[in-house]
Amino acid sequence: VTLTGFEDEHLGAGQDLGVASRIVAAEIERPRVGPMRDIVATIQPEQDELVRAGLEESICIQGAPGTGKTAVGLHRAAYLLYTHRQRLSRTGVLILGPNRAFLRYIAAVLPALGEVDVEQTTMAGLLAREPLRGAGGEEAAAVKHDVRMAEVLRQALYRRVTTPAGPITVPDGSHRWRVGQEKFGAIVDAVLREATPYGVGRERVLSRTVAVLLRQAEARGRNTSAAWTRGMTRALTAHVDAVWPAVRPEEVLAELLGDPAVLAGAADGVLTPGEQSAILWTRPPRSFRSARWSAADAVLLDEISGLLERPRGYGHVIVDEAQDLSPMQCRAVARRSEHGSITVLGDLAQGTTRWAARGWREHLAHLGKPDAKLTALTTGFRVPAAVVAIANRLLEELAVDVPRTRSFRTDGRLGVHRTPDLAGTAVRAVRDALGHEGSIAVIAADTALGELVTALRAEGIEVATLDDIASAARVTAVPAAMAKGLEYDHVVVAEPAEIAEAETRGLNRLYVVLTRAVSRLDVLHTRPLPAWLAPPAGVQG
Repeated sequence: VTLTGFEDEHLGAGQDLGVASRIVAAEIERPRVGPMRDIVATIQPEQDELVRAGLEESICIQGAPGTGKTAVGLHRAAYLLYTHRQRLSRTGVLILGPNRAFLRYIAAVLPALGEVDVEQTTMAGLLAREPLRGAGGEEAAAVKHDVRMAEVLRQALYRRVTTPAGPITVPDGSHRWRVGQEKFGAIVDAVLREATPYGVGRERVLSRTVAVLLRQAEARGRNTSAAWTRGMTRALTAHVDAVWPAVRPEEVLAELLGDPAVLAGAADGVLTPGEQSAILWTRPPRSFRSARWSAADAVLLDEISGLLERPRGYGHVIVDEAQDLSPMQCRAVARRSEHGSITVLGDLAQGTTRWAARGWREHLAHLGKPDAKLTALTTGFRVPAAVVAIANRLLEELAVDVPRTRSFRTDGRLGVHRTPDLAGTAVRAVRDALGHEGSIAVIAADTALGELVTALRAEGIEVATLDDIASAARVTAVPAAMAKGLEYDHVVVAEPAEIAEAETRGLNRLYVVLTRAVSRLDVLHTRPLPAWLAPPAGVQG
């Protein structure tokens, strides 16, 4: 090993960006090839403080693209696993990412830090119960992701609990044990007031009713063995089912979405008639077993499951791109971290779902951690200054209150090119990028990407997709909807206006796309650009 140089860096000294470490700058600016790297070589004081936050502390990190929030979250996971290994080996650590491509991208970070005992999945993977074969409309999905659905589902479930219609009589040899209607009703009412999970409540009703019979039997000198207790439990099950029936989540939801009267009863005063109509099935299945569930339905099924019984909890949960979670998805996370802590990572400006958060405090309340510490990272270590300048101008167009970012980077290149031949210009831009080191992404609206890929391959350029895990190609075709969380040395963005118009929060999506570049960004367009995206002086247009 040959020592070529060293610097004495003081993490607690608040080092100014203008006199930043040469070693740190070189590490940050070197090409990105393959999966995400760890940040040990470049960690900054404010990042290190967040990494070392205590296990009992829940934190929320608002960070613009390139500020290192994802890397901080992953390193916090490694730090907590190292510091609290015995405790977290029992309760576990869960990392939730926005999509599978993102999880593949970060997969190497924790193993490189010596930690492999972490569960990494997406929200879809976390909620998966049944195959999702249904589509569902946007209006229905918006209602289903609304936090008011939690009350609708609770009503739909607990309206199944009824008042006993009469006394219970249980034969026991030549004798018959009896529980009066009023006594049985009092047991049911008492359990309801205890607000336990539905399944736990049902078991309590059963066990307490068995206890009534047990006291009667003991008062008469009856020998009550374990076998006798099991027999009484079996005999009482049908009576308990009549007032507190055993159900499956799919059964409850299918009845709710398939029967207007059931939905009206559960949603009265909670959802408007129009909202109820939006989520009703037009053609209900014959039974819940043949239902075609949508992704939005999976959130509702998880909520019902949580009402039936408590899900597995984790000692720590890290949620990346958390701004895109709906209130109902947040509740799913909260159920799994009720007795643990969370690290929330996100950027309000990158909120692309219809229900994306507008502010962090309300979002944290849905996540079950209203008092979590909120910290903003405002120094961009990944995105060069020219790209940060565009992102900051776009911030003014977005309805979010987030601080502007300043860039650590002095390198980088931005090119804005108007062209009548989008595909041909994309080919030339990619060929130019191939003359430099590093990874290359071509990003376009999802429906327009195929034409660009065809043009590139026709010119002999090898192009991988996000599903090509083993591909050695330097060029990757990335649909705009899948770009979040990824980074590439050179990014070619085709027709930004088309990306912005493709979805409800298209400007937010464009903000994401424009900030994927680590070193060089080419923006190609045939349509006019908005003023905020017009090339600054000295930039090719």
